[in-house]
Parts: sequence; C-alpha cells; structure tokens
Amino acid sequence: MPVNPLNRREFVKKSAVTGAAVAVAGTAAATPAQAASDTKPPKAPKTWSFSILGTTDLHSHVFDWDYYKDAAYKDSKGNKTGVARVATLIKQQRAAKGEDHVLLVDAGDIIQGTSLAYYYARVDSITGTNGPKHPMAVAMNALKYDAAALGNHEFNYGIDLLRKFEKQCHFPLLGANALDAKTLKPAFQPFTVKCIRVPGAPDIKVGILGLTNPGIALWDKDNVSGKMAFTGLVEQAKKYVPRMRALGCDVVFLTDHSGLDGSSSYGTELPYVENASNLVAEQVPGIDAILVGHTHTEVSSYTVTNTETGKDVVLSEPYCWGMRLTVFDFELELVHGQWKVTSTKAQTLNSNTVEEDAEITALLKADHDLVVKYVNTAVGTCTEDLSAAEACWKDTAAMDFIHQVQMESVKSGLSTADAALPLISVAACFSRTADIPKGDVTIRDVAGLYIYDNTLYGKKLTGAQLKDYLEYAAKYYHQVPSGTAVDTATVTNANSFWDYMYDMAAGVSYEIDIAQAEGSRIKNLTYNGTAVADDQVFVVAVNNYRANGGSGYPHIAAADIAYSSTNEVRQLMIDYFTAKVTLNPADFAVSNWKLTQDGTPVF
Repeated sequence: MPVNPLNRREFVKKSAVTGAAVAVAGTAAATPAQAASDTKPPKAPKTWSFSILGTTDLHSHVFDWDYYKDAAYKDSKGNKTGVARVATLIKQQRAAKGEDHVLLVDAGDIIQGTSLAYYYARVDSITGTNGPKHPMAVAMNALKYDAAALGNHEFNYGIDLLRKFEKQCHFPLLGANALDAKTLKPAFQPFTVKCIRVPGAPDIKVGILGLTNPGIALWDKDNVSGKMAFTGLVEQAKKYVPRMRALGCDVVFLTDHSGLDGSSSYGTELPYVENASNLVAEQVPGIDAILVGHTHTEVSSYTVTNTETGKDVVLSEPYCWGMRLTVFDFELELVHGQWKVTSTKAQTLNSNTVEEDAEITALLKADHDLVVKYVNTAVGTCTEDLSAAEACWKDTAAMDFIHQVQMESVKSGLSTADAALPLISVAACFSRTADIPKGDVTIRDVAGLYIYDNTLYGKKLTGAQLKDYLEYAAKYYHQVPSGTAVDTATVTNANSFWDYMYDMAAGVSYEIDIAQAEGSRIKNLTYNGTAVADDQVFVVAVNNYRANGGSGYPHIAAADIAYSSTNEVRQLMIDYFTAKVTLNPADFAVSNWKLTQDGTPVF
C-alpha cells in the first residue's frame, strides 16, 4: 500500500544583508563631507569575474547510499555520491566568491535512477492527490539552482509526472529541442537569462540555453509518441544562440544532456546525433561554454574551436550522481559600455573531499528513511543464491529469472494467433554485483538485478532477423583465437559496448564462437532441438528501450508488436517472486547458450 507522505518543514530563504547596510556599534557619526562622499556612485570597474557551477546525471542520488546494497556507496576509486555532499562544495564556492558571483546549473537526468526516484514516481507518487514534493525538487530549490536541462530519463515515468516535478521546482527545466509534436513549438522553456549585478556598471547578462537528447524519441517512445518531438542540438542551438545575443546576453552558456564525442548508440535510427555537444561548440558561433551530461564520464575541461569564428569554447562534464562539481570561471572586461569575455576556465571538484551538508541532510532524511524501509520489505525466500557476477560470459540462473518473468508476462497477454508462435526472451545484465541471496529476499535484492525502469514488449522477429540480432550482441566480445586463454577481465568489449547493451537470449539454444570475426559468431542456433529456419517467426520478449531502437540493434525497432505493457520489468519480477513465495531456480534455470572457440566450450 502507498505510504502517506510525511509532513516536511518548508525551506525558508533568509534575505542576505550586505555589509554596507550593517551599523557598527561604537563608531563615530559621519561628518557631512563624509556623508556626501558616501552617496557618490561607485566607480565602474573595468573587469569582473563570476562562476557557473554545474552538476549532471544526479539520478536522484540524495545521499552517499546504495539502496540495492543497503549500505554506503562504495567503488574502487573512493568516490562519494549524493546531492547532500555536492551541496557542501556548492556552498564553499559561494562563500569564497560571493553568492552574487555564482550561478548554479544542472545538465539533466534528475528524477530517475534510484529506489528513491521509483518510490516517488510509483509507490507514493508526486502526481497523487496531495502527493508529496519530490526530494530532488526540495534539495535543488534549497540549493537555489538557476536552471536545469531536461535529461532523457526525465521522461521515463511519463510527461504528467515530469510536469508535476517541473511545477515543484523554483527554477526552469530547459529543453530548446523538446517540441510539441503538433505545433513544433517548444514544449518547455528554451532558455533563461540571469543578471550578474556589477556596482557602477551594466549588469552582466548571462543567457543559459538548455538542450536535451534526441534519443528520447526512441527510448521513451511509449511516453512521448504523438505528444512531443525532439530535434537535433546543433539545429536548435543555431536558432536560439543568435536570439540570446540579440537580447543583449554578454555570456551564452549551454547546458546539454548530450555527450561530447559525436557518437550515437542508436546508429542511424535517428537523423540527429546523440552525443553532440562538441558539434554544437564547433558549428554554432556565439557560445562561451557548455556544461555536458548524459555519458556518466568525467571531462574536467575540454576545448573546441568554433570553425566559423575561431573562438575557443570550453566544455566540462562532471562525473554522475553528485560525485563531482564543475566550476566554470569567467573573466570579463568592460569595453565601450559592453562586457566582453576575456577568459573562460573549467575544472571539476571531487565531493569525496567534503562531508554532507547538514541543511540538505535534514531536509531529505525522512524521505530517505522511508525508502530504506520500503526496499527492505520481504518478498519471499530463494532456495539458491542467484549471482550475476559471471552473467556477462556464462548462462546464469540470475539472468534466467529475468527471462522467465518476461516470457510469462508476455505469454499472458498474447492474442490467440500470436500465442501459437514460439516465444523467447532477450535481456542484458545491468549489474555484475547483483545477487539474490539464498534464504530471505527483499525488494532491494530483486531490484538490484534490474536497476532500470524499463517496461516490456513482445515483438516479432524471423529466424534470420533473430540471428542478426544475436550477431550484433556478440560483438560485445573481443576476438580470441582458438588455443588462446580467455581472460574474463578482458574478454568483453565493455568499454565501448557496455554491459547494458549486451543481450543474451533464452528459449533458443546457441553458441557464440569468439574465435571468429564479428558477424560470424552465432553457431548452432536451434529451437526445441531443431535448427532455426530463416522464415520461422518468433515472439521476442524485450524491454521497451531495446524494442524502440536503444543500442542500435537491427530489426527490432521496426518489428511488429505482439504485446506491450506499461508495467516495469523490475516490478513484474517483484510481483512474480511475491506470488511464488519461494523461488526455486530448478523451475526455470536452463543452460542454453555458451562461449566457444572453434566449437570448443570456453568454460
């Protein structure tokens, strides 16, 4: 049952009092001459500096906590996560430079990614009658963000929830290339203009343009199709940057939920580039700096020269989940009454150097505790340990559990005609550290195996198309010649073809011969012991991300739909486990694929 939202004390902003307005006890009264001199306008400065602080891909990490492990976050590099921790860095920067010298911006992916995000989207949704405030809105309002770009994961829970979150924010969510599907006009605010006050001189006008990822049209097709359209970043930047300059912006700053290497995970499925921030800097004149997001990497400072003007544009991408804070430092000179940028620099600060901010911690603790209690709710028991540690190179019972749930769910919703077709499943390992323990199992144990909010499809592929699909997946492995030892630490191509991109199948049997070149690795593909025919038709249980073209798999996006559901696969797994009470891998675990070298099994 949904838990009633807790009452939360509203955050109260106290007005700042300037030092000039404070009376100092015991000082002598000013003489008339002194008083007159005090009223003279300050001399206009010739130079000025200010900073823009940037976060990205926070993914509802409020504290340094792993809800799936029920413990503090831990990685090999000693990183720390959470808005509460990066808040300390933000306040340090404001204290050192002055609040009126600092703006704060985010590059998107705010409201999805943790159990806390799921809780406030689905368990006690912010869209409900008298629903709670989203913890991320509470935190970001308290930190006085000036703007945030829309991330692609903002659309995972539907437009209605995103609009509710938008209303709860005291800052604009920007998306110049997120358009109304019917009018092709901006569905969200494209940009905002902030003023940096300079005593005795004109304000410095800072235009902040937000751009999101065109891949949303594929990845969240179910939520946005017919409602919103997404154009390219370069195309929309060319439209809005001149407008911002025409409005008198002295500095044009972009916040892009788009990486900076010009690549696209969806191949040519869309006419627009997924990671286009470098192209924007290169092709659109008039930009000073870009805050980059989406790719969960750290690029402290990266310079791109604009081909039209020859001007350098500084880009920076802080690491995800609040692990880093980017600091852009701008220096300007007043020339003939107009501010000109003379220097732009960027660096990233590590949040593992500071403690969590007490104010943000106090605001979010009740929400966090509520979610910790929720994820530790028992769902049943398991007769064996189901570990995903070796799932990326061996057929494991952990992955077979996902396949079992996907196939049973799709089977229950097929038409009579489609129910006669052979049913298979494809799925990826999202976390090698996931483990459903032997004995008592909780929601967090199951959720840790399926960390994304994907929904479920059944799509039709022919035998020939299925083989193409599996060949595409098999490029996940490096080629290892026969007779050469296989090292599991290096056999996968996971630095460019990530784990979440690699699908393995259930319901058919096959071998992946890693001694062969890409495109010739799938061997002995059979269904019920018989070789799969090219024209044989299968219903394939697959998540919505992949079904709509995510990761660039062939055939699947255009395939006929036999089944679709708005239920998250993760929740289907939890419901399946709860209904079974006791999960026994012997009921579903089947070894149906393996790695080989020239026909010899690797393991």
